[in-house]
Amino acid sequence: MNNRILKVRSLSSLLAAALVTIGVEGRPAERPTLKDSCRQQFLIGTAINRSIATGTAGFRRNPERVAMDVALVNDQFNQISPENDLKWQIIHPREGANGYEYAAGDAFVDFGLTNRMYIVGHTLVWHSQTPNWVFAGTNPPPTNATDSVAANTNTPGTNQFGRGRFRGGFGRYNGPRASRDELLERMREHIHTVVGRYRGKVKCWDVVNEAIADGPGTNILRNSLWMEIIGPDFIAKAFQYAHEADPDAILRYNDYGLENPDKRKKLITLIKSLQAEKVPIHAIGSQAHINVSTTFETMDQALTEISTLGLPIHITELDVNSAAGGQRAFGADIADNSWRANGKPLLFDGNRKPKPAFDAVIAETKKLSDPQTTK
Repeated sequence: MNNRILKVRSLSSLLAAALVTIGVEGRPAERPTLKDSCRQQFLIGTAINRSIATGTAGFRRNPERVAMDVALVNDQFNQISPENDLKWQIIHPREGANGYEYAAGDAFVDFGLTNRMYIVGHTLVWHSQTPNWVFAGTNPPPTNATDSVAANTNTPGTNQFGRGRFRGGFGRYNGPRASRDELLERMREHIHTVVGRYRGKVKCWDVVNEAIADGPGTNILRNSLWMEIIGPDFIAKAFQYAHEADPDAILRYNDYGLENPDKRKKLITLIKSLQAEKVPIHAIGSQAHINVSTTFETMDQALTEISTLGLPIHITELDVNSAAGGQRAFGADIADNSWRANGKPLLFDGNRKPKPAFDAVIAETKKLSDPQTTK
């Protein structure tokens, strides 16, 4: 079997295994670890918050619980991504060379280096969690700025495979705007500075996050401020700047809802256009915020079609919404185990105990390591 197709089907199988019983708690005494079980297939990652990175209490976790969280991360995973601490709003809240706040990002990277983990950077360019100063300037905003900037052009929040859009002011700046050249320079300076600081340490970057429009409409890209001020080539520019800053880093485009055929078609169109322009894009990140009703066939079809782009596929933010009461709970509160906590979405519960789905995933990895399954 072709190795690329094998890996796609391996991902599909593991996702299907996670769907089996992910909402039910279980505690068998002896278990192999995720990272060891998947070592021959791919890295197994998790997002860590600032408390884990620094080993200090926070996010409703006392020192004892944080210490146990750290132990679980080290025991089960060999790759980490930050929840928030490399996003523009956190690491670069103020304009200028003195506007950076490196402490949290440095702590995250140091945690990964100390524990010999593969480190992923998230994220360089996103319509959300970007401070207003980035877009501010002297050019008057369009008369329809409030409507066009605050919303996706194709009815946000209706994609059954995706998550609801963030509320509360993220990405809603409507004042006088920077020019195209001003915003490109701010993007270039930010990317060169952040990627350059962690060059050789952060091995993979989510360069552009969630730039594709939801829904079946004809627009490929969402109507963000990046899009309105710079134009559609803001994506190519971001990848160019990241490659300049670290030529050895894996550069990734990351998005949700790629299980939806309409959105997946837009992804393929976008990536093919970037490839035609020789843009240095090296991988596709599929967030995979899915539900128990998502079938193996759906996931297999999605991964197979994305694989036609010839790029590695990284499952970047996997969670499986399994509780009936949590199916419509798309809040972003990550303080209680997960931003989809009401949906019982992970392999571990809030007390770090593995669920039966954990054992289903481990069992699937054993099948994947069997030579008979690779023929």
